[in-house]
Amino acid sequence: MRDLTAAEYRAARRYAELRFGRIAYIDKGAGTVALFLHGAPLNSFQWRGAIARLASAQRRCIAPDFMGLGYSEPLPDQQLDAAAQAEMLAALLDHLRIQQVDIVASDSGGAVAQLFAAAHPERVRTMLLTNCDVEPDSPPAPVMPVIELARTGKLADSTAAWLTDRALCRSTFGQAVFHDPARLADDTIDYYVTPLVSTPVRRKQYEDFHLALVPNPLAGLEAKLKRSAVPVRIVWGAADTIFPLKDAQYLDRTFPTSRGIRTVPEGKLFWQEEYPAIIAEEARKLWAARA
Repeated sequence: MRDLTAAEYRAARRYAELRFGRIAYIDKGAGTVALFLHGAPLNSFQWRGAIARLASAQRRCIAPDFMGLGYSEPLPDQQLDAAAQAEMLAALLDHLRIQQVDIVASDSGGAVAQLFAAAHPERVRTMLLTNCDVEPDSPPAPVMPVIELARTGKLADSTAAWLTDRALCRSTFGQAVFHDPARLADDTIDYYVTPLVSTPVRRKQYEDFHLALVPNPLAGLEAKLKRSAVPVRIVWGAADTIFPLKDAQYLDRTFPTSRGIRTVPEGKLFWQEEYPAIIAEEARKLWAARA
């Protein structure tokens, strides 16, 4: 199965005019809806491999770009915290006349997924959670230097350097989040980085997104998750140095309907790009059990 290319993904991009701004998203396939929530500083292109495998009669795959990341264009005064992102998702689903979804989430997208499930439990059929924030570990300590760069106004410039020095991107960011940093092809770097630094407004929103990671967006959420009836499957990259396996174990014991943990031994934070077949396999199993 071939992943979608950057050119194909770009051609498939759509926009929804919402009260939050102009929200970019992909809509492929047919049937019951799967909602894919990406991590930072990525955008929904993170899920191109999984979408290529699942966007058929099995599922209609919706993959938005979060406000402050990717190709979405939030209003200048729009809040960018995780709670606001969750409400944007509700508005997007309303716009698309979608009542219920199966969520697949990563990284900061996992925090938004948990908030969305707590606020709108009737709209979530299942959740497949990969390496992501949890209440006791949000934001995780390794992310704090990135937040500090945003606080000093240097994050956008630091990220923009990846467009002219792709080897730097692979040896720093890529080394931290991929088992094989070569996964970051030139056109992948361009697709991720270009919108983040394209204008002064977008640069500020990119930095504001990271500033909104503090204080802990999941504070006080555990009690709601413990009452959740949503079936959850946890698939975790065991080589991740940002979200350790204890975070997966926290989710497993917190959600009363957890379907357990699968580890991906070599997987780092964004293993979903390298092993999309695992996402597709685990999603199909979870959805079949819920049917």
